[in-house]
Amino acid sequence: MATGKFITFEGVDGAGKSTHITAFADALRQHGKTVVTTREPGGTPLGEKLRGLLLHEQMHLETEALLMFAARREHLAQLIMPALVRGDWVISDRFTDATFAYQGGGRGLSLDKLSQLEHWVQGDLQPDLTLLFDVPLEVARERLQNSRDLDKFEQEQEDFFVRVRQVYLQRAAQFPERIRLIDSTRPIADISREVQQFAAELCGFYAER
Repeated sequence: MATGKFITFEGVDGAGKSTHITAFADALRQHGKTVVTTREPGGTPLGEKLRGLLLHEQMHLETEALLMFAARREHLAQLIMPALVRGDWVISDRFTDATFAYQGGGRGLSLDKLSQLEHWVQGDLQPDLTLLFDVPLEVARERLQNSRDLDKFEQEQEDFFVRVRQVYLQRAAQFPERIRLIDSTRPIADISREVQQFAAELCGFYAER
C-alpha cells in the first residue's frame, strides 16, 4: 500500500496561513489525492481538550511544551500515522516547527530539550513539505486586531513575536529542502497561485517515483 505525504503550514499568528489550507487541499484533491486536514494543538478528541488548556490557561513553560508534545503524540498515533499508512495526504495547521518557534523562541525554552522531545515523540518523522507564511510583525499584529477573541499566544507582546519569527526563519534556513518561505504580504490571489503551484509540483514529484 502506498504511503501518503505529510504537509504542514506554519507562521506567526496573523501571517495568513490558515486562509490557504483549504485551497491547497482542494488542489491536491484535483490531482487525485485523498486529503486529511487537521491542526495542532488538537486533531483528536484528547488533543482538542489539551488545546483548550494550552491556548487559554497560564502554566509553566516546560508544562506547556510537554503538553504540546503529549497532544502531538496522540495526534500522530490516532490520526496522522494511520492516514499516511492508508496512503492519504495529511495537511496540518502547525506541527513541531511551531513548538520550536513558540516555546523555544517565544518562551525561551532550551532548543536542546525540545529536540529531545521531538525525537522521543516522532522519531525520524518530518513533514515532506512545510509552507512557512512570513510577514513583517507590524502586518501580523494589525491583522490580529481585527480577529476574533485572542488566545494567550496572540495576546503576547511584540518582542515575543520577534523571537518566534526569528526561530521560524532560522529553521527555514536550516531545512531549505523541506521548508518553503512564502511572502504573505502579497495579495491573497497571488499567494493562492503560489500555494497551488507547490501542490502541483509535490504531486508531480511523487508521481514520478
